[in-house]
This record gives sequence, structure tokens and C-alpha cells, in this order.
Amino acid sequence: MRLLVLGGTAFLGRAFVRAAVAAGHEVTCAARGVSGEPEPGVTFVPIDRDDPEGLAPLRGMEFDALLDVSRRPDHVRRAVAELAPRVGHAVFVSSVSAYADHGTPGQRVAEAPLLAPASPDADPADPETYGPRKVACEQAFIEGFGADRVFVCRAGLIIGPEDETNRFGYWVSRLARGGEVLAPGEPGDLVQYVDVRDLADWLVRAAETRLAGVYDGTGAPVSREHFLTHVAAGVATPVRFTWVDQEFLLEQGVQPWMGEGSLPLWLPLPEYAGFLARDVSASFEAGLSTRDVADTARDTLGWLGGVARPPGEDGLSPYDEVKVLEKWHNRAY
Repeated sequence: MRLLVLGGTAFLGRAFVRAAVAAGHEVTCAARGVSGEPEPGVTFVPIDRDDPEGLAPLRGMEFDALLDVSRRPDHVRRAVAELAPRVGHAVFVSSVSAYADHGTPGQRVAEAPLLAPASPDADPADPETYGPRKVACEQAFIEGFGADRVFVCRAGLIIGPEDETNRFGYWVSRLARGGEVLAPGEPGDLVQYVDVRDLADWLVRAAETRLAGVYDGTGAPVSREHFLTHVAAGVATPVRFTWVDQEFLLEQGVQPWMGEGSLPLWLPLPEYAGFLARDVSASFEAGLSTRDVADTARDTLGWLGGVARPPGEDGLSPYDEVKVLEKWHNRAY
């Protein structure tokens, strides 16, 4: 197959390129080239999607399928207008942030309500517009290609080597240090994630088979205890978990989900009880398969050991973790 990747030089896009090349496909990466060097074995075409004529270098080329992970509706609309007549099938990576209801566990794609699409003047730098912008991008692909030529993958939390957000890397690094570990919430709280390589493999197969429709791209939900114990097994370090309830964490100023002073993969309940607990049985029936997070943790630890600078600032500092644990142990009942 002749595959076009809009991007392809960072994280998921790069993992897709590797999987496609390994499968024997002819891959063209079209990007600015500022996120990294293109993978060996691909054709690289420099483009600038901020420029209304930025896709001109691709004119005259035809492809069997394309992959796009953009969060910019203006970029997507220009790509669809330019490429739909010359590309057989489109794979667009959206996000579970496109859903309007994050409080109900067990939701499926077919029944879950979406956010309203972003307006044309939505600020692309505003994180509050991320979900609506992804909805607008989905609609542009479906309207431009037709529903039978588009695979929309609403990705969940993507983890693994080369993740620059440090949301998963925080737990890998923290458990690798061993000792007493602050575990947020309750052991049975659900979390959900997918290894970047598993997601990339599925996206390549979707392009190969021309899979159409909308699916969630994330693994089956598991308990937070399962997640943490398997990460600990992957990094092969003895740890002991101290579970701290969410009210106490919030009182101490610990932030949920991501960012400095946060505990990644922790979200307040019940308002986010469904965000990491989606029913993804349809995705597994459509070919998604996932590995044990212990394997992802092991490989991520190896990658972290070889990077020149640690990714992101997500997570609690060792000092702050110790202080919160001290206050938890000394709290008055």
C-alpha cells in the first residue's frame, strides 16, 4: 500500500510509520520536520500546514490511505479538500475528550454524546477547546471523504516509549525508585490506557482493511491496583503502596491527571468516573489487541534511561510526595 502520514515524526505518528514500514508498505511522511528526523525507509515531503498552500508539494500524488492526528480543524479542512480526491481511505485519530459525558462508566461509542464542534475562531492553544476541536476535525473527515472511507479512532491515554507528556513515565520512574509509594484514590478505581505500539498496529490494519466507522482506541479498563502492581513488576523493583483518598489529596493541593504537582491517571470521582472506564468491546472485536502494561513499563524505563532530558514536569516531586504521605500518616481520625 501507498500510505501518506501527515506528521509521522513524533510518538503515535512515528509508531504508525514504523509499523507500516515493517508491514512492507510504501510510506510518505509529510511534515515540517521540527519534531524529529523521519524514520528510515520513508519518503519525506516538507510541508507547512499553517500555510493555506502548504500541501502543494503533495499535488499529483495518489495514496491508498492516509493517517492524520491533527487537532486543528483548519488544518484538517484544507487536507480533506486537497487530498480526498486522491486518497482511497482516511484514518483519523481523535480523542475520548470529544465526549460530553465523562461521568458515566461503561459508555459505548454508538450511544455516547459528543461535545459541540469548535467554532472556526476557537483558540488552538486553549486546552478547553481540545475536545470540541477534535469533534470538528472528525466531522470534516466524514463530510469530505464519506463515512464509508473514514476510520475515526477516539484514542484514550496513549502510553509507552517516546511519550513526552510524562503521564505514564511518572509512574515508571517513581516505581523504579521503590519504597513507599503514594497511590491515589482506591485500589478498585478504574483506569484505561493503550500502548502506543498496539494502537499503531491497529491503525495500520485499519488502513489495510479499509475499516470504516468510529471506535475508541484504548485498552479495557482495569483497577488502579492492577495498573500499579503490573508497572512495578515491569520495572522489577519492590514497592509498597499507601492508598490516599481523593478528598485528602485535594486538600493538600495535589492536582489530578497531569501537570506539575499532579498524580497522573488520577481523576476526581464521581465526575470523571467514566473517562477511564469506557466499554471498548467493539474495538477488540474490530482487531485491537493490547499487551500487558508490565511490558510497556519495562520498555519505557529503558527509553527513559537513554533520553538526554526527562520528559515533561508531570507528577509530584519526591519532596512533595514525602510531605503528603507524612501528613496522611499523622492525620487525626
